[in-house]
Amino acid sequence: MDQRNHDTLVYRLAQILVKLNQGESLDPGDLAAEFGVNLRTIQRDLNQRFAYLPLTKVNGRYRLDPTFLGKLSTRDIERFASLAGVRGLFPSFSDDFLRDIFDSQIQSALMVKGHNYEDLSGKEAQFRELERAIVGHRRVGFRYAKGETSKSYRNLEPYKLLNLKGIWYLAARDAGKLKTFAFTRIDGLLVSEEAFEPDASVHQTLAAEDGIWFTEDRTEIVLKISKEVAGYFKRRKLIANQVIQMEFEDGGLIVSAVVGHPNQIVPVVRYWIPHIRIISPEGLQAELEKGLAEYLAIPTAR
Repeated sequence: MDQRNHDTLVYRLAQILVKLNQGESLDPGDLAAEFGVNLRTIQRDLNQRFAYLPLTKVNGRYRLDPTFLGKLSTRDIERFASLAGVRGLFPSFSDDFLRDIFDSQIQSALMVKGHNYEDLSGKEAQFRELERAIVGHRRVGFRYAKGETSKSYRNLEPYKLLNLKGIWYLAARDAGKLKTFAFTRIDGLLVSEEAFEPDASVHQTLAAEDGIWFTEDRTEIVLKISKEVAGYFKRRKLIANQVIQMEFEDGGLIVSAVVGHPNQIVPVVRYWIPHIRIISPEGLQAELEKGLAEYLAIPTAR
C-alpha cells in the first residue's frame, strides 16, 4: 500500500470513528457515497477493520454500543484509525490485542511512527510481557545482541515500545540515560517485581522526538531543497524534526532539523540526490560526497 492510499484509508476510518463516537447510526450505502468508494469497501471497514469495536447492527445500520459513546478522544480516534488500517504492524493479530488498545494504560505503552512493519513472529509473548512491564512501571533486564556479540542489561526502566518506519524499538532509561533497543535483538527478557517512578520529562522527549536518537548533544542541520522535490517536503515531514525555514520564489526550500546524530539526515539526503544539499554544519556535505565517491570507485562485480 503506497502512502497516498494509506493516508486516504486512515482519513476514512477516522471520519467513520468520529461519526460512531458521536452516536450516529451509519448506513453503509451512504458512507460509500460520501467517501467515493464501493459498498464492499465500507462493509470491509465495518465488519473487518472495526471488528474489535462494540458495534451493533439494526436494520442494516451500524452504531457504537451506547456505553462507549463519547469516550474516544481525537487522539484515540486517530490512533484507532491507523491501527485498523495497518493491523499487520502489531505482533499479535488477535481481537484481544486490538481490544487492549481501548485501555488507556496499554495505549501509553505504544508509540507508532510509520505504517510499515517487520515480522515479529515467535516474539509475540515477549512483546506483550514487555508491554505489561511498561504499563506496570517494572524494571527489566535482558540480553541485547550487537553483531556477533551480546551485552546484558539490568535494572532498565522501560518507557515505550515505539515503531519507527516499521521497526519496533524499546525506549528505556539505563542509569539515567535514555536509550533505544531494537526489539528483535532483545532476548531473555526478565521483568522485575521492583517498580520505578516514571519521569514525565522522558515522556515529553519521546513525544517530541521524530526519531530514535536520544542525546543531549544535539546538532542543527540545514538543508537546501530544490523546487523539483520541495512539494514532498511540504506535504509531510521526510526528515526527523523537520522545520521549513524559508521558501524561495522558484519553489525551493531551506529546511532545518535538530538531531541527535547525522544518520537521521544523511540517508535521506542520499535518497534525494541531486535535489538536496547540506548547507551546515560545514564539512558534512563534503563528507557525504567523499563517501559517495569511494562507493562509485568500488569495482563492479562481474
